[in-house]
This record gives sequence, structure tokens and C-alpha cells, in this order.
Amino acid sequence: MFQHKRGRVLISATAVTAGLLLMTACGSSGSDAKASSSKSNLIAIITPSPDNPFFKAEADAAGAKAKSLGYKTSVASHDDDPNKQSELIDAAISRKAAAIILDNAGADASIGPVRKATEAGIPVFLIDREINQTGIAKAQIVSNNSQGAQLSAQQFVKALDGKGDYVELTGKESDTNAGVRSKGYADVISQYPDMKRVVRQTANWDQQEAFTKMETILQRFPRIKGVIAGNDTMALGAVAALKSAKRTGVVVVGFDGSPDAIAQIKAGTMDATALQPAALGAQRAVEQADTYIKTGKTGQPEKQSIDCELVTKDNADEFGVFARR
Repeated sequence: MFQHKRGRVLISATAVTAGLLLMTACGSSGSDAKASSSKSNLIAIITPSPDNPFFKAEADAAGAKAKSLGYKTSVASHDDDPNKQSELIDAAISRKAAAIILDNAGADASIGPVRKATEAGIPVFLIDREINQTGIAKAQIVSNNSQGAQLSAQQFVKALDGKGDYVELTGKESDTNAGVRSKGYADVISQYPDMKRVVRQTANWDQQEAFTKMETILQRFPRIKGVIAGNDTMALGAVAALKSAKRTGVVVVGFDGSPDAIAQIKAGTMDATALQPAALGAQRAVEQADTYIKTGKTGQPEKQSIDCELVTKDNADEFGVFARR
């Protein structure tokens, strides 16, 4: 039931440690500050778990673009663990990577590791998630989360005819996207006084957690009319909980545009999602890394956003894996 969720890849601690040591061994001795003097032709790509199709799509797109530009690649997952992320960035520094493409493990926890790579002469290009500081990453390329959230919220209101009790499931508090999306939802829904949010609760982007929490919420509020979730993974958990409780007619809206969510939209168990173009953002990051490696500049501002697209049953066939067909 829970095929795609934001969980840890089941790799033994021994295997992870061995892999990191092997990666470190590939670099020569010397201080991190000297890493820029003899960079490799390597682009390191670090994302959350590829168990989630969004992160797999961006890692695949970044890897393919880097290879097409003549680079070698290493692809790894930090599993939303800041400590593991630090180890992977240390390994990229030891290997004297030409650049790092990073979907980070926390807006605050990632500042130090990004700064460390930058001070070692390795440019970092952030995708999907921002950090709470500017001037240390060469680019922060994210989906326009506010615009996408407002698209989803407008469809949510329309599907509920502007009235009824509803639930909001939010993402990780450490992820700036969670707050931006929640605010985008509120900016729209607050204009409709007959819509009442009875519960706002985090499910930490996780499908199983969303399922469990929705089961409890449905016991307390059996007559809710809608669920709006900060990502599709949590929306799918809510769909499963509603099905388990034999509840029909509840409007569920998500955010991401995952293939699984689009399948549920076609089946009528979800109403809509805001598709964020994962592949496009990752490709742009690699292109800008290539420009920076060759010229010392990206030619773009640090903060960049890409608009999302609303997916409903009417246009669901027009979309593939986090992109229009």
C-alpha cells in the first residue's frame, strides 16, 4: 500500500561507513581549502531518498544532464539525515568534486555543510529546498511553492463549493517548503468564511504517518469534507485512511504531481495536485554548475523559482513523471 514514502533506505550502517571511507580514499591528502586547486571532473548529486519518486526524478535528471555535458557523477541519498548529509558533502570535498547538486536535509542544518564546501572551492547548487541563508550557495532553484499552493487551494475551494470542515496535513517544520505551502493554502482558503480547518497537523512528508494520523483524525471528526496536504505522499496516506474507514466523497488535494497521485486523480480518489517540475529544476542546476565551472559565474541570480502547474482529472493525461509529456 505504501510504495513511495519519505523513509530511510534500508542500508546497513557498516555499508554506509564503508562506502564513505572508499569515497574519501579517492581524494588526496591536504586541507579542504586546497581542494579547488585540482578538481576532478565529478559532479556530486545528493538528494533525499529515491524511494520517493520526486527525488528519484530530480537525481536521474541531474545525472543525465551532467553526463551529457561530459561529467562523471556520483549519486547518493542523505535520507533527510543532516549528519549523513555532512558525511556525503565531506566525501565530495575529499574527492575534489567540480560541483555539488544538493536537495538539502534542513534549511538551518545545511548551512554549515554548504559553507564548508564553498570554502573548499566547490560550488553548491541547491534544488527543491532553500536554506535560511544567502551568499554561500551559487544557486537556490526551487519550485514556486507559493504559486503552486495557491493553485491547489483554489481548486480545493472550488471542489468544496467554498464550505465545509477540512483537515490540513503539513510537512517537516525544518523544510521551508512546508511553511510556504501552508501559508499559500491559508491565503486562499481564509477568504471563505464557511470553510473551517478543524485540524492542522504535521505528517512529516510521510505516507505511513499521514495514514496513521488520518485514522485518528477521522475518529474525532468523522464528517470532514476535505483534506489538503503539503505533498502528494501525505495525500496518498490520507486517501488510504479514507478508504480504510469506508469514507467516500471527501475531497483530497496534494502537491508535487507524482505519478501515483495523478493515477489517483484519474481514478477519482484525489481531486488535484500542483505539479512541480523536478526534472527541469535539476537540469537547470547542472547547466548553471557547468557555466560556473567554465566561467566562474552562473549568469543567474542566486534565488530562482519555477512555476507549478495544476493537475486535475480534466488534464491528467497531459502529464508524465513530474513534467508535461
